[in-house]
Amino acid sequence: MTPSVLEKLIRNRKTNKKAFAVLIDPDKTDPVHCHGLIRSAIENRVDFFFIGGSLIVGGGMNLLIRSIKEHSSIPVVLFPGSNLHIDPSADAILFLSLISGRNPDYLIGQHVIAAPILKKSQLEILSTGYMLIDSGKQTTVSYISNTTPIPYDKPDVAACTAMAGEMLGMKLIYLDSGSGAQKTASPQMIATVRRSVDVPVIVGGGITSAAQAVESLQAGADLIVVGNGIERNPDLLPEIAAQVQALNQAAIVE
Repeated sequence: MTPSVLEKLIRNRKTNKKAFAVLIDPDKTDPVHCHGLIRSAIENRVDFFFIGGSLIVGGGMNLLIRSIKEHSSIPVVLFPGSNLHIDPSADAILFLSLISGRNPDYLIGQHVIAAPILKKSQLEILSTGYMLIDSGKQTTVSYISNTTPIPYDKPDVAACTAMAGEMLGMKLIYLDSGSGAQKTASPQMIATVRRSVDVPVIVGGGITSAAQAVESLQAGADLIVVGNGIERNPDLLPEIAAQVQALNQAAIVE
């Protein structure tokens, strides 16, 4: 039986195995580009596709998910910006609570509206403590959510926020600098959060090189998420995948 997304992440965490997710924004992906991206993900053994964005104005999400499901067995995880971004044809959904902010709509409001829809679906619900990290500029997600990111140089604030999320029952912690970020969460912040919680830690936003990906993983991220970097440079996908596989091979040898 194929393990659930959460089971896979927990198992990876226990064995120190790292994972790599490709984030696709439906508004930025045409069918031709999508097919090439799917082929590359399969060839390079990408672990997950994350689908979504802070603001989706087109209607291509379902078509994108169906195309991925038709051509690959890579799990598709929704990364929603609102309760409007639910598609039951995916495998799972990050049920994001923006615990770094104080906007009640993104702490619980959107969730109340989405709950009855999700209850009727077959989606795996991944309760996720979502934390925005300052990236050097305002990102779409900070603007849309009307929240202030955690300062880049405050790892203790991030750690306490992550601990609170875990104590509230969150199964995952997600550190995100946002789409188009100038920099990702610092290795010090990732390491501090990693030491503070037992649940898997996801890191995304601002990863534009294989070196940054490795740095985040070695600092303690269990799963890295890359979107814009791959949109700008498709060669980044195999470069990062190769580094993730090398880290996992080294962990087996040890």
